Amino acid sequence: MSDLPRKAVTRTAKLAALPLGFAGRATWGLGKRIVGESAELVGREVQQRTAEQLFKVLGELKGGAMKFGQALSVFESALPEEVAGPYRAALTKLQEAAPPMPTRTVHTVLEKRLGEDWSDLFLEFEDKPSAAASIGQVHRGVWHDGREVAVKVQYPGAGEALLSDLNQLSRFARLLGPLVPGMDVKPLIAELKDRVAEELDYGLEAQAQRAHAEEFVGDPDVFVPAVVHQCEQVLVTEWMDGVPLSEIISDGTEEQRDRAGQLLARFLFSGPARTGLLHADPHPGNFRLLPGGPDGEDGWRLGVLDFGTVDRLPGGLPAPIGAALRMTLEGEAEAVHEMLCAEGFIRETVELDPDAVLEYLLPIIEPAQVEEFTFTRGWMRGQAARIGDPRSPAYQLAKQLNLPPAYLLIHRVTLSTIGVLCQLGGTVRLRDELREWLPGFAPEETDEAQAAEAGELVPRQAVDEALVKEPSKEKSADRRTVKQKPAKRKPTKRKAAEAEPSEVAAEDEGVEPVEEASAAQG
Repeated sequence: MSDLPRKAVTRTAKLAALPLGFAGRATWGLGKRIVGESAELVGREVQQRTAEQLFKVLGELKGGAMKFGQALSVFESALPEEVAGPYRAALTKLQEAAPPMPTRTVHTVLEKRLGEDWSDLFLEFEDKPSAAASIGQVHRGVWHDGREVAVKVQYPGAGEALLSDLNQLSRFARLLGPLVPGMDVKPLIAELKDRVAEELDYGLEAQAQRAHAEEFVGDPDVFVPAVVHQCEQVLVTEWMDGVPLSEIISDGTEEQRDRAGQLLARFLFSGPARTGLLHADPHPGNFRLLPGGPDGEDGWRLGVLDFGTVDRLPGGLPAPIGAALRMTLEGEAEAVHEMLCAEGFIRETVELDPDAVLEYLLPIIEPAQVEEFTFTRGWMRGQAARIGDPRSPAYQLAKQLNLPPAYLLIHRVTLSTIGVLCQLGGTVRLRDELREWLPGFAPEETDEAQAAEAGELVPRQAVDEALVKEPSKEKSADRRTVKQKPAKRKPTKRKAAEAEPSEVAAEDEGVEPVEEASAAQG
């Protein structure tokens, strides 16, 4: 299809046909079993055919349908290898491209938002899109000052399509569950619906991208393109070349996979600490591997795109996450149980054995138990099978746990990032990133960690409310530090040697070094 289908009846009809197709395949599968074929083989064939239809429809419709497909795409690692191949081909298409808008529609949007003389703003503008996603597509151009730029143009009617699709998908969410074992699809759809307004607001996206671009300017590990211009339905940023992460997943070298995995983990944990924002759309289409450092030296950097969905975390990731993770690794079952109760992961009406909770958590956090861990599809499938099998103790315990709303997006982003790491198959020093960036993980760290050990942490929601009501206070009465803006990171040992002596001295004094204005372009 060449345009975003805007008529609700058209989109609804396509999505409504999915459950009918699922039911037909189930009947077909039953017939195959009656004539003696293996239930396991028949089940996998049904699953494969279901996936092919689902992602074909989602990719054609874009909007909320494609957004949902992209969110699912990072979990293909959890599927049996015999089934994952066809899934992978369909999902890669969703991650990198979709059918484009007609040129006349693009020009109409640009004329309405940038003015009748919009073409004068560009020295060059390519009508053929270079990428297409769930609510907009990207065109390459040259800005009037000579900079190469990416021009994101929002599909007309994208808002209505997003809500209509997600409402329709939520009606048969139960039927989609088997596509990703161990994952509850309905909360995912609900969370995507909650983010619709933010996703459509290019002003908010521009703010989030500027914050990241300014923070990571000159960074040896992460690059974020600067924002050039923004208005309703149009966002212009600097162009970024590089190898799409989907290509690294399919054809990358071991060195590229390891480096991409390390940088992805670093960005996941360092972003909130450095900007107070969590990039919340971690599918491979939003990342590139860039050759060469900021000063032309050898190496690879991670290029990051699409800041349409972010979680705002003024103090970085919540300290209870790091503290609970550390105490789990140390085998402190009672303390972990107490913290999970305080944060709302275990409801007051639910009684769980602390040792059973610890036993449930330890396999999940295996990557943090060792100095370096190789993420594999096999490991992901094992976790999905353990948690998704109704006969397993892990499944029974997981059903009794609760995911507080304040942690919902953090949980999804972390799980999605792990899914991408398993697609990469990279070896990652995850503990290094946790030690440096995750509040509460290092035992000697801050008031939060001390309060956690004493069992005195208040739920994250209360701290968030305190930020809104009294943003000027540095500490709340319960000794938990509340910061309006995360502190600037001091150079690590690796980077301190590369920094100028004056910069290191300034940071040791708690003073930020002055950066050249030209550095803002990265």
